[in-house]
Amino acid sequence: MIKNKLRMLAAATVLLAGATAANAATCSNNPADFPAWLDSFKAEAAANGISPRVVNAALSGVTYDPRVIKLDRNQKHFKQPFSVYSARVVSAGRVAKGKKLMQQYANVLARIEKTYGVPAPILIAIWGMETDFGAGSGTMSTFRSLATLAFDCRRSAFFTDQLMAALTIVQRGDLSPGDMKGAWAGELGQTQFLPTSYVRFAVDFDGNGHADLRHSPADVLASTANYLKGYGWQRGGSWEEGSANFNVLRQWNKAEVYAKSAALFADKLVGKQ
Repeated sequence: MIKNKLRMLAAATVLLAGATAANAATCSNNPADFPAWLDSFKAEAAANGISPRVVNAALSGVTYDPRVIKLDRNQKHFKQPFSVYSARVVSAGRVAKGKKLMQQYANVLARIEKTYGVPAPILIAIWGMETDFGAGSGTMSTFRSLATLAFDCRRSAFFTDQLMAALTIVQRGDLSPGDMKGAWAGELGQTQFLPTSYVRFAVDFDGNGHADLRHSPADVLASTANYLKGYGWQRGGSWEEGSANFNVLRQWNKAEVYAKSAALFADKLVGKQ
């Protein structure tokens, strides 16, 4: 699910490796300029510590994707009224599945709450709303999407950061280039982390040596909890509208209808609704 927290993060993120204006690739709105831009970005990535092996594996053959630009210009998802939006994302079937998964992963969720202070219902609600518990994580090439958006001049600096972070994910061994698939704006994994958030908050909770937000539910749920903790989640606090934790949900996604729906979902999981 595409989250309009893109705007929130755009103001806060910086190039992970500190690329300067002197060596940064220059954006363009002319697709014919994309190959030259990509060559320039490859050099920029290498200069900022990304290995040539990773640069080549991730970016060789990447082409401009006009579909991504069309999607970027047509975001209307969170303009729906709460009644309409919540009815779709907090369906009876999804809640029923969420209750089963909350039981299935009860031990993992208990360890996560002990570690990060975030309770199971909120994590299950976000998991369900974002990708229907992993079923809809996305199949678009992360590197193609991010390269297209970084090349485009509308939000070039923001998506250049995301593209550099995506290379960092591969370089540190969390995901292979072939596993870098997700939503059109570069969100990855079963709760849809932007690459900069992946680098900052993803954790290896299953102990296999990789923070894998595509295939490991334990890593997905713990990383989501780590994100919420990082934005000020208060252990034992309410998640209802008006609470401090509700405001943390607004850091996950700035749309009020999203936060209200997540709180509603969590309430239904514990029988409050």
